[in-house]
Amino acid sequence: MLVWTPRGKLLVLTIFGLVVTVVFVAPIATVVLAALAGTWTGPLPSDLGFANLGSAVSGEQAASLSVSLQTALISGAVALIVGTWAALAAREAPTWLRRLTDAVFHLPVAVPSVAIGLGVLIAFNERPLLLGGTKWIVILAHTVLVLAYAFSAISAALDRLDPAYRQAAESLGAGPVRVLTQITLPLLLPALGAAAGLSIALSMGELGATIMVYPATWKTLPVSIFAQTDRGEVFDAAAATTILVTVTLVVLVVLGRLRGRAAVR
Repeated sequence: MLVWTPRGKLLVLTIFGLVVTVVFVAPIATVVLAALAGTWTGPLPSDLGFANLGSAVSGEQAASLSVSLQTALISGAVALIVGTWAALAAREAPTWLRRLTDAVFHLPVAVPSVAIGLGVLIAFNERPLLLGGTKWIVILAHTVLVLAYAFSAISAALDRLDPAYRQAAESLGAGPVRVLTQITLPLLLPALGAAAGLSIALSMGELGATIMVYPATWKTLPVSIFAQTDRGEVFDAAAATTILVTVTLVVLVVLGRLRGRAAVR
């Protein structure tokens, strides 16, 4: 905006393109090339093929991908429901309580995910809430981590919501439940879609907390990728990462289409 000359604009665009290429495009392209490589001893990979990708969608890796999808969908749904309820409740609360709620729900963002994983492991590894060694402790850890983002998205959408819609419905005799189900929630559908997409994407790639709590029977794909990298199986890890990114993008595209249709309505 502050550059007017054609040469200055070209320079800014060139710098921007270089930064995007180095920071975003190059790492992803390297992972994709490694996923297709049979060997990589020179500047470029050789023996390109789909053998690594075939292994990544079968056997243990396919099971881990299924676990990641199930965990992301369940934790995303729970975070969306709880986050929406909390945002709606906080909107009607006194200012001090609203600020306290906002701080509590954003606390997981302020601490390392490893700390969240350790806290969940300690808190839910004894009766009466014994979740250690089950899939539910992984789902709970993911829910805690993505809940802040769902809450933030819905809270921001509520702040932008024109109160005139609600006031008009109430003036016509609509009760709180009817206003919520027929006015507020339909207007929040685009934000709900965005919150769901963000929650699922974050859950699909989560590693720090997961590695603290996961049982052997519920290993997510990021954990499997980490184990492969630790064993030196870089090409297999790159293939699994490529599959993970692709599946996450597909889920986000589907949710984006649903959100777009909701926005049109």
